[in-house]
Amino acid sequence: MSFASQFDSTYTVFEAPLDQRLAFIRRTYLHLAGAVAAFIALSAVLFYSGVGMMMLRALMSGGRMGWMLVIGAFALVGWMATSMAQSARSIGTQYAGLGIYTLIEALIFAPMITLAGVMAPSVLPTAAGLTLLMFGGLSAYVLTTKQDFSFLRGALFAASLVALGLIVAGLIFGFQLGIWFSAAMILLASGSILYSTSNVMHHYGASQYVAAALELFAAVAMLFYYILRLLLQLRR
Repeated sequence: MSFASQFDSTYTVFEAPLDQRLAFIRRTYLHLAGAVAAFIALSAVLFYSGVGMMMLRALMSGGRMGWMLVIGAFALVGWMATSMAQSARSIGTQYAGLGIYTLIEALIFAPMITLAGVMAPSVLPTAAGLTLLMFGGLSAYVLTTKQDFSFLRGALFAASLVALGLIVAGLIFGFQLGIWFSAAMILLASGSILYSTSNVMHHYGASQYVAAALELFAAVAMLFYYILRLLLQLRR
């Protein structure tokens, strides 16, 4: 989730003429769809090649420290990719950031998707369908009402820090984050979608559609992860 998304531009998408606004929305969601398609393809390759299973076994054998390293690497590379994608200097840099972030997301998801594929294969399409419905509904609400959800920024940032602290504490002290945590994170991800959709319309320049796609993709990925996690927990 990105909270530093101010771009140097003559005007924002919200202030742009209607034709430029529509072009921005079309390009943003086309790039988002491309990132999702690439994520699905990469996830399939990792699953069927056995890489996902190797990663799952390595993380399980590594104990809590292995998962802490994954979280740390994800945070670092995710921040770097987001910074690259939000660069106003080069569209190529923005594409590189989106590509790197998509690859990292596929790697981070590989153990979870492998676990779901082995334990309950029907959970994956269910999680994907619920994610699509929720994202579509929340995005449509923002785009039709044109409401500015920037007021959520502070609350989302604070909630993200609390969630990260709970994850790290769980890894260190060995307690489980149960169904309640997954449900709370789904609410957090839903708020992030409202914020991110509003943010790209009210604070992005008309040429920042690649960076906008990355911010939305990050929110979608977070929602999908915790819906999948919740469904797996309910299956158990």
